[in-house]
Amino acid sequence: MEPITFTDFNFKLAVIQVLMYEKELIKPKFDLYEFVKQHQAREINIEDEGYDFIPEVTAYFENLKIDKNLATEVTEIYQDGGNEIYLELIRFWDGEDAAFDITSAKDAKQFPNLKRVTLFDASPELEDEFKNLGIEVEYL
Repeated sequence: MEPITFTDFNFKLAVIQVLMYEKELIKPKFDLYEFVKQHQAREINIEDEGYDFIPEVTAYFENLKIDKNLATEVTEIYQDGGNEIYLELIRFWDGEDAAFDITSAKDAKQFPNLKRVTLFDASPELEDEFKNLGIEVEYL
């Protein structure tokens, strides 16, 4: 397997949303409660820690390898506060901060069939980056 290299962690998370939770091409689906049950290094209390990134969960997704062969499966990214990926990372995230904002379109070059992104927020420069790659940009 040749993994995709990402420069923007939040772009990677948006791709994981598509490939793991929507298309079910990355298995098994990550489940926070299962992860916590099986985690041995320390006890993780979701009720106490679920309002912020849990380091072990973040590390899991940072280290997750995504095969380049799956890149063609991503045709659209739709960031929504209710996306499963975000609630696995910050269980009680209220969507009121920029925790998951994509800040670069650089990674999009690796996804030849990506035609549309719906973002939480973006600067005019970021919007231009996507448009220059032939990718339509919308906002929530």
